[in-house]
Amino acid sequence: MKKIILREDEMPTRWYNVVPDIPGGLQPPLDPETKEPMGPEKLSAVFPMALLEQEMSSEPWIDIPEEVLEVYKIWRPSPLVRARKLEEALGTRAKIFFKNEGVSPVGSHKPNSAVAQAYYNKREGVKRLATETGAGQWGSALSLATSKFGLECKVYMVRVSFDQKPYRKSIMQTFGADIVASPSQDTNTGRAILEKDPDTPGSLGIAISEALEDAAIHDDTNYALGSVLNHVVLHQSIIGLEAKKQMEIAGEYPDVIVGCCGGGSNFAGLLAPFVPDYLEGKKIRFVGYEPASCPSMTAGKLAYDSGDVAMMTPLLYMYTLGHDFMPPGIHAGGLRYHGMAPIVSALIRDNIVEPKSVHQLECFEAGVLFAKTEGIIPAPETTHAIRGAIIEAMKDPDEPKTILFNFSGHGLIDMAAYDSYFAGELHDYSYPKEQIEKSLARLPNVSKTDEID
Repeated sequence: MKKIILREDEMPTRWYNVVPDIPGGLQPPLDPETKEPMGPEKLSAVFPMALLEQEMSSEPWIDIPEEVLEVYKIWRPSPLVRARKLEEALGTRAKIFFKNEGVSPVGSHKPNSAVAQAYYNKREGVKRLATETGAGQWGSALSLATSKFGLECKVYMVRVSFDQKPYRKSIMQTFGADIVASPSQDTNTGRAILEKDPDTPGSLGIAISEALEDAAIHDDTNYALGSVLNHVVLHQSIIGLEAKKQMEIAGEYPDVIVGCCGGGSNFAGLLAPFVPDYLEGKKIRFVGYEPASCPSMTAGKLAYDSGDVAMMTPLLYMYTLGHDFMPPGIHAGGLRYHGMAPIVSALIRDNIVEPKSVHQLECFEAGVLFAKTEGIIPAPETTHAIRGAIIEAMKDPDEPKTILFNFSGHGLIDMAAYDSYFAGELHDYSYPKEQIEKSLARLPNVSKTDEID
């Protein structure tokens, strides 16, 4: 059996919250001004209370609203596929499965959270959402979601991706969103950065600051974040819940689960339902692959840091390169974030998740091989997961093992990146250690960090 497809009535009706399973727990978000734990009251200015309750929930299961399920049914359940042709090309005895999240209307996993966030905001009377986007996948997903629930949407798109990926803008405009390149002239944050550096490629940290400022100055507007936060990981758990059912149908269980990591939500969403099995003694490895040019997990520091350049977000305890870290303009725009989700960070701390880094060219090479063997062109971000799966399969080609990875999105709107790859215009880049150290030296001064292992 090459493809395992669940019936519509087999789609999960509850999200799984992995937070209660984390052995060392999570550190609370801190108020950036007082450095004290932050409750939901202050955050309610930009987030609906339902999402804040999910953010801080210790309940293992949370019901998916019927209105969200109805939109999910446009593309869910998504298929689980055995990559037999890739296995043959590699000459490995490993079985490689991928969860195909590229079948969503915008071609990625991002609508799993976008639809939920739009629904909860609509339910609480919000009229408009502001957000950031890196590669454009989150902006596209939120544009789709807001169109489904009758909300307006303003997207601040990292400038380098705004220029590299024009058709992402077209998708957002099709769903009625307003998009500007970030940093922009629409916010005080953007204007200040452009005055200092008119040619900046932008970053997710800058775009987040702009979107937060937008939400703060408009009474009818809330902010929506596409990764990192606990409630986003919660919504993405539907990936792992479906995959677990599908692996059972296939008569298989993964020895290794692989995902690409930017902010961490797609990887965490796949692995979360398998964590209880690991804690009960099941032999399974969780391996996250990030770009060597933006190595938050492998070269960053576990510390309290802001999620944005202007330090408007709560301080999160996460692996970080520093909130004002400026990543290079690699083509995997969705992986250009300075911090890793607190959930993934805690799982790394507890030695449950193994972090790895890979270079851009080896990932594109893996993506082209996958396209030739499996017939699907992956997004530049997704090529990192494919490269990771290949690395795991080829550690010992003669060793039978089962590998599961998240195919987080297709690359049909990212062909300019492939043009650059085929033209020899892409290069590997390892971020200089001294530059990372300079960025980390500017982390917020939080005395609690010294008390936390």
